[in-house]
Amino acid sequence: MITTTFRKSGRLGALVALGVSGALVLAGCATPDAGSSAGAPVTSVAGTAGDAAAGNGQAGAALPAAAACENPVASYAPDGPLPGPGALPAGSTMAAIRDRGSLIVGVSADTLQLGARNPLSGQIEGFDIDVLHQVSTAIFGDPDRLQLRVITSGERLEALEDGEVDIVARAFTINCERWETIAFSSEYYHAGQKVLVARDSGAQGIADLAGQRVCAPDGTTTLERLQEYPDIEAVPATTHTGCLALFQQGKVDAITGDDTILAGFAAQDPYAKVVGQAISDEPYGLGIPAANVDMVKFVNGVLEQMRTDGTWASMYDRWLGVLGPAPTPPVAVYGRTP
Repeated sequence: MITTTFRKSGRLGALVALGVSGALVLAGCATPDAGSSAGAPVTSVAGTAGDAAAGNGQAGAALPAAAACENPVASYAPDGPLPGPGALPAGSTMAAIRDRGSLIVGVSADTLQLGARNPLSGQIEGFDIDVLHQVSTAIFGDPDRLQLRVITSGERLEALEDGEVDIVARAFTINCERWETIAFSSEYYHAGQKVLVARDSGAQGIADLAGQRVCAPDGTTTLERLQEYPDIEAVPATTHTGCLALFQQGKVDAITGDDTILAGFAAQDPYAKVVGQAISDEPYGLGIPAANVDMVKFVNGVLEQMRTDGTWASMYDRWLGVLGPAPTPPVAVYGRTP
């Protein structure tokens, strides 16, 4: 059973839970079973699992910035073959999640192709969500033991630092600064920043947008990168969909973002197009609380399995085929130590 919650702004804010039936309930009234605990914070579960693992070297505190920045995409190598749901290490983060009954994850509900609500089924779906189904299967033997917490780009770090979620899967670029307070899986998708403009625009790339208003979401590397173009007026919005609304209202001239996100916008708006070469490399990783090194290793084992058994390519064709034939999955880089 999949449940969805919407995170209110502010650290450890109250959450409103939306069950699959569509009925709204107050998070504070939720009970701790898998089907109704969507609104409960997970700080104690994540912390307990991390503390238990720390005693046998499986988990540790956040890494120093210097160590993290030797290679941002380097993650923790899996500990051998992936264990089944009934053989998860005692005291591990994964065992605590299994015993709790659900995997609590931070996602987008408005990023087409990656994580967006299907208007017909009401379910959030996309490439990122399918990755989470694979992790759920590895822990529970069931792809649907997920509690989806809808967060903005700017809330990704906070949700992990406060222990509100076990994983964030939300077009999350791996970089050195973020490694200072959280951990990342190995890279599971490689995106690049481009721009979306009106179909009748003569712009061929971001360099042609001097003097124009360009939107990007708060809390993203995309918005930060606009600072490299002082002649462009950067316009922040809360979400990518907020940027699209401003674009369609004529309040901004362009949107910049990862090619995966802009491809979804172009498919939605026939009067828009994506132009230019990528101006950045955006390696996506799954964000995980820094102390839960055992969970990072486990998730990396899931990703390795996806790369080798054809699951990754199948998911790409389903959700991102509009960008062309499925490329070779990103090669995992390991070598990081607690």
